[in-house]
Amino acid sequence: MIVDVHTHLVNYDPSTQGYRDFLERNRPGYFGEFSRRYADPSAVEEMLAAQGVDHAVILAQETPVTAGMASTDAVAAFCRASKRLIPFASINPFLQGSPAVALERAVAELGCRGLKLYPSYQFFFPNDRLVYPLYATAQRLGIPVVVHTGWSYFPGSRMTYADPLHLDDVAVDFPELVVILAHAGRPIWFDRAAALARLHHNVYLDLSGLPPANLPRYFPDLRRLAPKMLFGSDWPSVPTNIGENVAALRSLSLGEAAERAILGETAAKLLGLPAEADSRAGEHDAA
Repeated sequence: MIVDVHTHLVNYDPSTQGYRDFLERNRPGYFGEFSRRYADPSAVEEMLAAQGVDHAVILAQETPVTAGMASTDAVAAFCRASKRLIPFASINPFLQGSPAVALERAVAELGCRGLKLYPSYQFFFPNDRLVYPLYATAQRLGIPVVVHTGWSYFPGSRMTYADPLHLDDVAVDFPELVVILAHAGRPIWFDRAAALARLHHNVYLDLSGLPPANLPRYFPDLRRLAPKMLFGSDWPSVPTNIGENVAALRSLSLGEAAERAILGETAAKLLGLPAEADSRAGEHDAA
């Protein structure tokens, strides 16, 4: 089984320009045939199948000030008919009303299987008590929380909120909550992210946006950490395709157990997926 825990929609809300501006600068030709094709969920499913990916998490992103909007509703609707695509909500803790109620709705009504938080895009510290009702709700619902850590390419984002060390409080205060550190603290906090994953049973590292060839340099005890690591591509913003990243990771010769853990075994456990590749996804593709 291969599970990609970190992908995004290709097309964001056109009224928020941050994501579009970034891609126009960094991915010539992105808009046009590519963006039209992957506006269709079935095309994303076909792409994943061709790359050998059994399941992919699609992360909502409600960050209108910095990167743009791919709302929880939009992501849930995109994934609704798919057995291969898994929607994660994005909740801004500064929303009027109750963010916890919004998360309850995202899970109960929209079918979201997790929560993504963007502290450096939405300007809050992950251990601010403002966010604790979201953690408490996620822990009660039994869903993982992915938290952006490390730098971001988007203008206006602020790294001060992205230090993984802030998640130490969260891991202690919510011991049954699965906390996933997106990007594993890139590029200056790999050591802190790894220390948290070693220290806390409920902390995991999402490797999205990290070139697989560099992982042994970023994490000298890579083989030891493998059970706490999750494969992620950050598609579609990455220049290589997902299959190339899978092959690059396998070329590290970490051993079968470590490869299986990183590429999907651990993610499958955290997301409640079947232990092996889901044959239903193939049936869906054939249909």
